[in-house]
Amino acid sequence: MMLVMAGVKTIEDAYDFIQEVGICTIFSEGVQGVRSFWDAVDLPDREGGRTKWGARMEAVWAWKTELPTLYPDDVYYGKIPGGHAALMSMRYLKEVHFPKNARPVSTCKPLAQQVYEIVRLSPGTTAEIRREAMERFGCSKSRFDTALKELQVSLNMVRLNEPDLKKDTWVPFEEVYGELGLEREGGSDV
Repeated sequence: MMLVMAGVKTIEDAYDFIQEVGICTIFSEGVQGVRSFWDAVDLPDREGGRTKWGARMEAVWAWKTELPTLYPDDVYYGKIPGGHAALMSMRYLKEVHFPKNARPVSTCKPLAQQVYEIVRLSPGTTAEIRREAMERFGCSKSRFDTALKELQVSLNMVRLNEPDLKKDTWVPFEEVYGELGLEREGGSDV
C-alpha cells in the first residue's frame, strides 16, 4: 500500500496529494475509504491567514477552486454520492468515478431534468439558474439545491473552471469533459 502524504502546505503539495490519493472530500471525514483534504492541509486553524478564518480554511477554500482551474487536465472538482464536494485526479475520474457514478439525465428526478435543460440552453451562475428554475417551475431554493446536487453527482453538470469567474457557473458535463471520451452506462443521453 502506498504511503499517503500529509502535511500539505502549498498548492503544489495539494496537487501532489490529489494525484496520490485519487479522490478526497473537501471537508467531510464521513465518506468511508476517502481521505479528507481538510485533514491533509497542515496550516494553522485560527491564525496565520488574512481573515479571521485562519490559514487552513483560507487555503482549503481557495485551493478547491484553484486546483481544477490551474490543472484542468489533472484535477476534477465535483460532488460524489452523498452530496459531498470532492477533488479527484483525472485518472480516478476516468477509471473509477465516471464508470461507477455517471448516469443519463433522463434517470434524474423531473426537477433535475428541468434544471439541466436550463443549463444546456444557457449556462449560468447558481443564482441565475435558481431564479429561472424558481420562476418557471415554482420550486423552492431547497428543492433547486437538491436538483443541482443530483446533476453534479450523476455527472450531468459541472462547475466551469475558468480563471476569471468569481461565481460558480454551471455547464453540461460533456461541454467540459466530452473530450475524455467517457461512455455513460445505458447510453449517452445527456
